[in-house]
Amino acid sequence: MARYTVIAPLYDLLSAEPVYRAGRRAAIADLGLSSGMRVLDLGCGTGLNLPLLQAAVGDTGTVVGVDRSASMIAVATAKIARNRWQNVHLVVGDAAVVDRALGNEPPFDALISSYVLSLIPAWPDVWRAATSLVRQGGRVSVVDMQLPTGRARIFSPLARLACRVGGSDITARPFTVVDRTARDVIARSLRGGHVQVRTGSLRP
Repeated sequence: MARYTVIAPLYDLLSAEPVYRAGRRAAIADLGLSSGMRVLDLGCGTGLNLPLLQAAVGDTGTVVGVDRSASMIAVATAKIARNRWQNVHLVVGDAAVVDRALGNEPPFDALISSYVLSLIPAWPDVWRAATSLVRQGGRVSVVDMQLPTGRARIFSPLARLACRVGGSDITARPFTVVDRTARDVIARSLRGGHVQVRTGSLRP
């Protein structure tokens, strides 16, 4: 937590978006969002997903971002102000109790968690709490990391270093939860297998 408080103002520059943005784009495309939908961005950080999500749901939709770090939320809030988005709302809150923080919200049509669950040792509990806020049959997507595969395995030391610096557990593989809790799952393996995306519709 402390590391994100310190690096929040520089996070967008340090986050290796040329590598990791591909996962965000794929996930949001696979969610199949449309105008008027409500989407929850779990662990929204500095708001790197927000432009894509806001464009997907349009001005009649709603985007709600939740993050534990007030410093990261502050950076995201500045982006909202610059873009004059009226339908993007942010909440400072612990993902582990997101169901309590947003329990009075109407059900969400979709949920995205990008590069967040691998930071949280108790991520299965977080997933259960977050998906309880999504309507039956709603769309969910997890983007996260694993060690590169195939010829890209030569980059494994760099991948391990990036995850260690960011505090992620590269062995956690939280994206596999979508295979177990959703149907019609779309699986994508990007950037030499390092970036993994799973998207599907929640099972009843």
